[in-house]
Amino acid sequence: MPRAKGGFKTRRYHKKRIKLAKGYYGGRSRLYKVATQAVDKALLASYKDRKLKKRDFRALWITRINAAARLCGITYSQLMKGLKTLNITLNRKALADIAYNDMAAFGQLAERVKSLKV
Repeated sequence: MPRAKGGFKTRRYHKKRIKLAKGYYGGRSRLYKVATQAVDKALLASYKDRKLKKRDFRALWITRINAAARLCGITYSQLMKGLKTLNITLNRKALADIAYNDMAAFGQLAERVKSLKV
């Protein structure tokens, strides 16, 4: 029985993996075995970093809200508790955007929370 070397199907599979490694340096873009390892590692990193991106942005939003709240004379935790008590349902992304772009509107929110506290 003759030895089966794969031929068309193996070449098609290899080309698919090499195509994913396009733009990589040296053998990582040309050699199947090295390219496969590089692609696998890149796919794992991209999956992980999509999750980390959410964490990083949430931390940025909280930092921006806290900085703006302290300029208004209130802490982040007091602001968030007050907004929840007042039943103002703005998420952190929206609050951070207001704090960054429209400090006057954010100041009004902070004043409502401070008046609730007293």
